[in-house]
Amino acid sequence: MKQVPFGAAALAVLGTALVSFAFELRAQGYEQYVQDVNFLAGTAYFTAIATAVMWFRARRPHSS
Repeated sequence: MKQVPFGAAALAVLGTALVSFAFELRAQGYEQYVQDVNFLAGTAYFTAIATAVMWFRARRPHSS
């Protein structure tokens, strides 16, 4: 795992796009969909953070 996890960055961008979409939905009166879109954005952010943490931990030298 020597390469930077570009998937984590892509997931963070996806989460940001979904948050922006949720704001648009709220502005246009589609309140019933905002919670679902925010849940997807949070899931994307969580997955991006988990991917980055796993990448960082895999790069550390092993003590054994």
